[in-house]
Amino acid sequence: MSDPRLYRTIWRWHFYAGLIVAPFLLILSITGTIYLFKDELNDALMPDLHIVAPVARPLPPSRMIAAAVAAVPGVPTRIDLPEAPTRPAKVWIDAASGEPRQVMVDPASGRVLGSYVYTHTLVGFADVMHGSLTFGPWGDAVVELAACWALMLIASGLFLWWPRGRRSMAGVLWPRLRARGRVFWRDLHAVTGVWSVALIAFLLLTGLPWAVVQGPLVRGAFTAMGIGNEAARFDRVSPRSTPMATLGGVPWSQETAPMTASDPAHAEHGGGGHHADADDAAVAGADAIAAKAQAAGITGGYRLYLPSGPTGIYTVMVTPRHPERQRTLQYDRWSGRLLWENGWNRYGIGAKAVELGAQIHMGRYFGLPNQLLMLLPCIAIVLLVVSGVTMWWRRRPRGRLAAPPPVSGARLRGAITLLAVAGVFLPLFGASLLVLAVVDRIVATLRRPAVA
Repeated sequence: MSDPRLYRTIWRWHFYAGLIVAPFLLILSITGTIYLFKDELNDALMPDLHIVAPVARPLPPSRMIAAAVAAVPGVPTRIDLPEAPTRPAKVWIDAASGEPRQVMVDPASGRVLGSYVYTHTLVGFADVMHGSLTFGPWGDAVVELAACWALMLIASGLFLWWPRGRRSMAGVLWPRLRARGRVFWRDLHAVTGVWSVALIAFLLLTGLPWAVVQGPLVRGAFTAMGIGNEAARFDRVSPRSTPMATLGGVPWSQETAPMTASDPAHAEHGGGGHHADADDAAVAGADAIAAKAQAAGITGGYRLYLPSGPTGIYTVMVTPRHPERQRTLQYDRWSGRLLWENGWNRYGIGAKAVELGAQIHMGRYFGLPNQLLMLLPCIAIVLLVVSGVTMWWRRRPRGRLAAPPPVSGARLRGAITLLAVAGVFLPLFGASLLVLAVVDRIVATLRRPAVA
């Protein structure tokens, strides 16, 4: 028989964690659902921008980029070549006025279909909200903290759910359908949690490598163990090189890999050395790079990043739903020489696991069944939050949190040790745990009756 003091302590941790993360888990589940079906939503909301007549032979990239710049003046930074005959090309432009825009171009005619600011679309807003709550690195840290506490919710929830001495599995593995009131909400919470726990844990763990604190720790550990991206330890790094993450939209395993630099000594062979001419030359040179990519076996569905400045490079990046086909090629902007290649064959087992997990997390790896599978934990999180908050609201004393009273005892040291270990591996969680312990002690002191 378990120690009732331990049970009440775990209940207390579960209660506080639930109050802390409930609103953030709701946001993550709703925005995650939107992003799961981003293509379907974009097609439904903006069909004129995302669907074109089938294209047999698309125009060269330079023609499409030039058309986009004519419609939206500014500096083109990237073109996404369509992965299907019915999809447009997408040109990314740092607009001369206003925010960066994505310009959709018909690959057959070069006709500009329209443009938009990504974060002003439903999918774009959901994407940013899901990652950082629209507050940048600070919001990213909040999301990471919520994910860490959600893992604690899973562990404590399983402890509380465990059927201690119960003869029936009603309310454990299936809900008591005739129950009413608190029993109904308790069954809904417990049964939903136990059937969805693996998928929810998967979503949380596969999202942590992108976190602002945990991400660098995971990457550093993988590098130290030799199971990350061996290309990140690139031995011919130019002093002018920058991490590939500065490009945006880069696979996790390549974010810290260095971008090489073009040799400006060859500028005279590239069509001009003035800044304005260099931009035109970069656009014109995109066609030769596309031809080189095709010769390397890359025919469509890739991103072509344009060089910036005389030392900038062309980057061809393939990020398909199957990560084992990821490839990145970097070319000198003046000579067109292949400078460097990166991809799946240079990933260690850790990097491969992260990339595979990311594609499943986003519902991309095996199509619609993958989307529906990841939809299940999103729905489950909503049910868990609603049922948990409802249980608390129905039983709370007026003006109080309704948390179980604090307990102490030597038998609780094992659980406390486990939390401390978790805090070491999840530093943001560990720091928040210390803050919560202080707050809990203050609340307990304030609730203690005064001695006459």
